Amino acid sequence: MNDSWWSWDHAFAVFPVLMDGFRYTLLVTVVGTLIAVVLGLVVAIIRRISPPIIRGPVTWVVEFIRMTPLVVQLVFASMLLSQHLGGTLWVGIWVLGIHYTTYMAEVYRAGIDSVAKGQWEAATALSLPASRTWRAVVIPQAIRNTLPALGNYAISMFKETPFLVVIYVGEMVRQAQTYGGDTFRYTEAITLAGLVFLAASYPTSVLIRRLEKKLA
Repeated sequence: MNDSWWSWDHAFAVFPVLMDGFRYTLLVTVVGTLIAVVLGLVVAIIRRISPPIIRGPVTWVVEFIRMTPLVVQLVFASMLLSQHLGGTLWVGIWVLGIHYTTYMAEVYRAGIDSVAKGQWEAATALSLPASRTWRAVVIPQAIRNTLPALGNYAISMFKETPFLVVIYVGEMVRQAQTYGGDTFRYTEAITLAGLVFLAASYPTSVLIRRLEKKLA
């Protein structure tokens, strides 16, 4: 390639910098996904079994979060909570986790609705308490039915971590931009960042598709 457009020296120099940022990207994705998976299930159950006086406000909060841009949520939360949550990194983790909670809650809701009516009736006939019905009958089947969709949202969260640049978290894309600003060589940094995202997300998406086919 023409060195005026691409420099292997800069490519080799920026790669360790990107890997340093990738640690933050991975941390945000893993912890944010765990938050979304757990809270999403809690929200789905609350919306299913709670009385209207509780279900109404929870539904309103879910819709509000889903209908507002992620970037706005990040900036707003950073201004208000960064000192209380231990810095912008944890603000980003919690905002992404809660943002995706609202989507995963809908996935869980669909999974719960997909449990056959006969399963509920069988649990009632066996006089199982409600807590055991949910724990032993409903939730295992709902999770099994929703695993592919949950995995897809985890990949989406991974690809949206570059939004953390607006609150100055040193994830991979911010490291690429910083390197480009210092050296005036953006091509190598941004290209390699994109390739790292592709290399990390593509195998996961393949596994999710295989899992989806297996469960089908």
